Amino acid sequence: MLSPALTRSLDDWLAHARAIDGASDNTLKAYQADVLGFLGFMAQHHGDQQGLGPISRLTVSDMRAWMAHERGRGVSARSLARALSAVKTFYRWLSEREDFEPTAVLSTRAPKFQKKLPRPLAPDAATDMLSTIDLQSGEPWIAARDVAVVTLLYACGLRISEALGLTGAAFPLKDVLRIIGKGGKERLVPVLPVARSAVADYVRACPFDLAPSGPLFRGARGGPLSPRAIQKVMEQARLQLGLPSSATPHAMRHSFATHLLNAGGDLRTIQELLGHASLSTTQAYTAVDTARLMDVYNRAHPHAQSN
Repeated sequence: MLSPALTRSLDDWLAHARAIDGASDNTLKAYQADVLGFLGFMAQHHGDQQGLGPISRLTVSDMRAWMAHERGRGVSARSLARALSAVKTFYRWLSEREDFEPTAVLSTRAPKFQKKLPRPLAPDAATDMLSTIDLQSGEPWIAARDVAVVTLLYACGLRISEALGLTGAAFPLKDVLRIIGKGGKERLVPVLPVARSAVADYVRACPFDLAPSGPLFRGARGGPLSPRAIQKVMEQARLQLGLPSSATPHAMRHSFATHLLNAGGDLRTIQELLGHASLSTTQAYTAVDTARLMDVYNRAHPHAQSN
């Protein structure tokens, strides 16, 4: 049970994360669930209502008890690390607002876990995927729609949420798409002719009126297309092609980045195209090994060029 004051503080923090940090709806939902789970445990752990007073006096022992409880109920190290990050972010904000010492929470170490490296498709597998997507539906306009979406993921490196977030106003696609990505970050993405053509084929075949303010990609009944529909059609295609379960919509974005880099693309430029805040994220995203990264460094760094 949370006190009214603590509940208001949580709501205020979420509003702050949306307004100041530009957190997405999905991020806010995850934050809320993680922090509520943490506060709920602390209320049970201490056997009383959890308010601003008790939450300001948490100890290292309390944090260890919460983490042990989470692992005991089967929460993975990765998920627990994510929850701890949300708790720390909330706690840091709350301690500044309520003026208490947050060290016990902020010093808690996240459990170690092995990061899963992305697994891009081979170039021929990506091409086969696009060809096979076309065969998954008996409805020509739905087949054209699915091809258009997956082509945008591979040819432009879009996230599936970004592709499905396009409105009718985006058509006809121009040479450059203005994309609002995670955290409200804006980037410009070049659009290849193959992507413009695929989207045009879909629009010509689509039986629904694609109003400028409405979604560009529609479901079978005319509503917004769900990510699950694209995930499902890729599942069907990869089974036919004998590809692993890692051949997902997001893998098409990985493939875009990796194939572009392998063709001589600059890592920094690819970072901008993907909308990554950190170059290290792009390095992992494109499965760049150290030797390849050093090669990029040696060709691009002014000091290296002067030697």
